[in-house]
Amino acid sequence: MTAKPGLPCSMAPRVVVLTGASSGIGLATARELAARGHLLVLAARRADQLTALARELDPSGSRVVAVPTDVTDDASRRALIQTATEHFGRIDVLINNAGVTIEKGWWWADPDPLRVLRVNLEAPIELVRLVLPEMRTRGSGHIVNIGSVAGRAATNGMYSASKFGIRGFSHGLRRELLGSGVSVSLVSPGFIRSEMTASARLPMPGPEVVARAVAGVLDRPQREVIVPGIYRAVALLDSVLPGLADRIVRRVVIKRRYGSG
Repeated sequence: MTAKPGLPCSMAPRVVVLTGASSGIGLATARELAARGHLLVLAARRADQLTALARELDPSGSRVVAVPTDVTDDASRRALIQTATEHFGRIDVLINNAGVTIEKGWWWADPDPLRVLRVNLEAPIELVRLVLPEMRTRGSGHIVNIGSVAGRAATNGMYSASKFGIRGFSHGLRRELLGSGVSVSLVSPGFIRSEMTASARLPMPGPEVVARAVAGVLDRPQREVIVPGIYRAVALLDSVLPGLADRIVRRVVIKRRYGSG
């Protein structure tokens, strides 16, 4: 299969399953990957938005498929993988992007805070379980998990728990798969403009910066990419000067997000 125009010559079009595709980072990533010629299976709960996006990216319906999916439901996850395999014959890349947070108030006051773990951590693990056997048999494939700088410098108990978890899972899985032909990459954004961060009064770039990072690791796999690059300093600061990081989080992140601190 020859590379499409705009793709690096080393990157042939791949069959990509992308969760959380209807908005934010997922939407930007879908557009970026479609522009690079990849074959896409788009998954999200919002069927109308998902179908409209698939039609926008590929009116023919042959290169981009929309599959309404609840990633927390086992039958829905299995239907997604089955549809992708039946339509394209294989899955080359799984991008676990679907994510939620506690959007208003403190997590302990939320009626169901554990849904954050179900969406952000349990669902990616279960989707990996579904695609991994065939990838290992074939000797090729790529798992890309969307983490967060909050998985290195914690700012929210429940959300950070899920992102610390996905970071540990990603790095452990990468080592388990060394020599198998299956790559594992973690893309960890800082604050990015999206529906999830709408209440955060912080300067934020758009999701396109993350989409480009995701597209980049498909061509040149890396264990972890932090975007924007300035957040590498945030992660380092939390590691070497945690007390200073505490003060910054309290005065900037907590105060602007919750109006307290």
